[in-house]
Amino acid sequence: MTTIAVPPTVTTHEVTNQPPPLVDHDVSAEAALLSGLEREGAGWHSGDLHRLGRRAGSAQAQLWADQANRHEPELRTHDRYGHRVDEVDFHPARHALLDVAVSEGLAGAPWVDPRPGSHVARAAGFSVWGQVESGHGCPVSMTYAVVPALRATPALAAVYEPLLTSRAYDPGLRVPTTKRGLLAGMGMTEKQGGSDVRANTTTAAPAGEGTWHLRGHKWFTSAPMCDLFLVLAQAPAGLSCFLVPRVLPDGTRNTFRLQRLKDKLGNRSNASSEPELDGTVAWLVGDEGRGIRTIIEMVAMTWLDCVIGYVEDSGMPRLYREAPLNSVWEGSGNVNALDVLRALAREPASVEAFFAELDRARGADTRLDDAVIALRAGVADHDEVELRARRLVEQMALALQGSLLVRHAPAAVADAFCASSLAGDWGHAFGTLPKGIDTVAVLQRALPQ
Repeated sequence: MTTIAVPPTVTTHEVTNQPPPLVDHDVSAEAALLSGLEREGAGWHSGDLHRLGRRAGSAQAQLWADQANRHEPELRTHDRYGHRVDEVDFHPARHALLDVAVSEGLAGAPWVDPRPGSHVARAAGFSVWGQVESGHGCPVSMTYAVVPALRATPALAAVYEPLLTSRAYDPGLRVPTTKRGLLAGMGMTEKQGGSDVRANTTTAAPAGEGTWHLRGHKWFTSAPMCDLFLVLAQAPAGLSCFLVPRVLPDGTRNTFRLQRLKDKLGNRSNASSEPELDGTVAWLVGDEGRGIRTIIEMVAMTWLDCVIGYVEDSGMPRLYREAPLNSVWEGSGNVNALDVLRALAREPASVEAFFAELDRARGADTRLDDAVIALRAGVADHDEVELRARRLVEQMALALQGSLLVRHAPAAVADAFCASSLAGDWGHAFGTLPKGIDTVAVLQRALPQ
């Protein structure tokens, strides 16, 4: 018999130039986050935050994120017998992500937590867990945000707030008061008006016993499997805010016909829909004709979540697809800027409060002082103010950032920010900071500990 020589087992190549996967690390181990948690009165939450951070950095959490985006939501308009069901099916990974978020108190729980800094603790947790996957954060954010708006009608808040502030994730469409916990969404924009919700054409007609019937079409309503929605509609006295449950108290499905799901650039694990309302039963929230003032309480809270923070294999492609989202969340940049102008004009005390906050850093950095002086002049100048709205609001944001950094960040970080963002000593690409900046200290501040 002839013996055939078998070559030794060898690999065809060795990977030497790729970093290892960033897994099983503590996402919360970030100096700026932890120091802010302590400074703002929520240091008591650090233990739980680190626990959540380790879970966010786990291989399991990263797998959930990947699965939730690979297996996108699927719309089911009818059941096998032809009856309308208007449901959206999600991969189990998305349910797992939501279960963690709700059980960790990232939805409505802080509103009933009496401990000082409970909302700061929730914000820190939302920032940490949101780094796993941002799409599922949409209903979490809206559930947190709906509570102050719903309190405009105490009778409704008494029924639903205990369930909106629950730490129990209970998916599926059922009578809301029979569930262990609820999620909430909102429906504002319509195709003819977009961000100008005053142009909405959805109508609301009184239907007796405190109920209303809505008729119209919403252009962009995210998380359609939420239990409750705040919806804008034109009532006899003007644009008003209404509470719309997916399932009515008698167990029947409220009319909420999902026409289609949006085919979006990013945020694809989160379903965004076009619901049709036709005799949809609703309850008035706040005063009739004051719908924007009522729902803005909810919108403002979601905006705050947007500034808190948001692949395929590396994770990077998913992050890039999410990048444009925050700039258009619940209204374009123009809408947000005009809202600030309205607040400055209608509530002068807000102007005083804003500059009082900036003045707490007066004298600490001449570049910041100069920026505040220029900002005061810009706010006082009402000539073509709407044309300058985006620039003015940007200057306000930069000045506030500078004030906070000068007071609370390491000197190297504050110096780099003031030199580049306030004094304008920078180029138009990354890596163009001026000389003299302690970049090593800046990087050490940003890197995971």
